[in-house]
Amino acid sequence: MTTSQKQPSEPVLRKPLWLKRSLPKGENFSYVRSLISKGNLHTVCQEAKCPNMWECFSNRTATFLIMGSQCTRNCRFCNIDSGKPQTIDPMEPENVASASAAMGLSYVVVTSVTRDDLPDGGASCFAETITAIRRKLPEAHVEVLIPDLQGDPEALGVVLAARPDVLNHNIETVPRLYPQARPQASYKRSLELLRRVSQHRPEIPGKSGLMVGLGETRDEMLRTFADLLENGCRILTIGQYLQPTKLHLPVERYVPPEEFEELKEQALSLGFLQVASGPLIRSSYKARELRDAFDDSRGEATEH
Repeated sequence: MTTSQKQPSEPVLRKPLWLKRSLPKGENFSYVRSLISKGNLHTVCQEAKCPNMWECFSNRTATFLIMGSQCTRNCRFCNIDSGKPQTIDPMEPENVASASAAMGLSYVVVTSVTRDDLPDGGASCFAETITAIRRKLPEAHVEVLIPDLQGDPEALGVVLAARPDVLNHNIETVPRLYPQARPQASYKRSLELLRRVSQHRPEIPGKSGLMVGLGETRDEMLRTFADLLENGCRILTIGQYLQPTKLHLPVERYVPPEEFEELKEQALSLGFLQVASGPLIRSSYKARELRDAFDDSRGEATEH
């Protein structure tokens, strides 16, 4: 089912002032957009209509979206199209590495659509992309935001063997809302993926992200925090769900900035080492700063 075939939802709520952002502008923005187009690449910034795209592109950063722009799943919160997936471009890893070098990146974030049609869920594509970036930019750090790989531990092992500096897998929402928000995903399977990362490659930080505003309760959020911690996740992002179109799930509530601060403090008090929480926070937003702060936090925890 494509995005255009999704059933319409409730009318879009008016956004509060704290969610207003400036329009894209500047030479850097145009340069990054042109570079991505010429390289036949995709970014989650563009495909998912990220509200931070203008800021990231203007700062010559982007989150690369590999394996095409068509997802094999149909999550009701996501703007990325679902449908027949595209053929894998064998030059994509090198193109991502070349674009990263041209942008002068020292921290590269790579994600993908979900490719349930591939035997390994796209794990080898992630590994090849990490390797290509490291070959082109040996000093760069690489963070990957991966799908659940259908729970295949061998596929996850392929990604981990390529030694990403951070492995992110978003839990997205509380388990009660999975049937309506992520009908083809599994809360348990996502937690299991994070647990395997912490067990088999404890030196690679496990990271995850949650949306708010879909109808979750505070108690449900805290239980999900506890589940993530129990399964080895130590870096957390929390952001406001924004309805991409009237065909997607409606926003049940716009959470004010002060509540994001409260959620951050609660998550830190439970045991997360680093938390980014705010209305416009996305899983890859200022990823390097979050990783650097995590390293500092881990060092302090070791000293004590």
